Amino acid sequence: MTDELELIEQLNSSEHKDQAFRELVTQYKERLYWHIRNIVKSHPDADDVLQNTFIKVFKNIHNFKGESKLYSWMYRIATNESITFINKKANRLQITNEEVQQLAINKLTTDVYFEGDEAQLKLQQAIATLPHKQQLVFNMKYFEDLKYKEMSEILKTSEGALKASYHIAVKKIEDYLINI
Repeated sequence: MTDELELIEQLNSSEHKDQAFRELVTQYKERLYWHIRNIVKSHPDADDVLQNTFIKVFKNIHNFKGESKLYSWMYRIATNESITFINKKANRLQITNEEVQQLAINKLTTDVYFEGDEAQLKLQQAIATLPHKQQLVFNMKYFEDLKYKEMSEILKTSEGALKASYHIAVKKIEDYLINI
């Protein structure tokens, strides 16, 4: 695996950019896909958002300042692209973001790429009832097992606030699951 600083240098070099970008995609596509998939829910939508994420990374790598890890920067782009996707879909369908997510969850049972059981489906329904920021924090901690420090870099929020959000999200999910 190429050292991150060397990879960034190659991404900013016209001579090595294409090869470095292929390596970047190989290294990070699966992790970014699952992060996006946890937000947008459906496989085809996650693929579209992932493609848009990598296009943005490719076009804007020169703006990466190195103040965080490269992955944190890409994660932030993926998060923003996912939110933008949901917002655009809600506007196009003239419904709320929550309704867009509920539609996606309702389609999970017929999604050939969804490998979850009934419990996983109920968990997804519970997550969808959370405010957006709590959804992000819960998904990042529960499914992706990110450390609060990493989440803090990505979401530009203090670790304490993230811990509180996660704790509140867990409590709301437990309450939801108990009462269904």
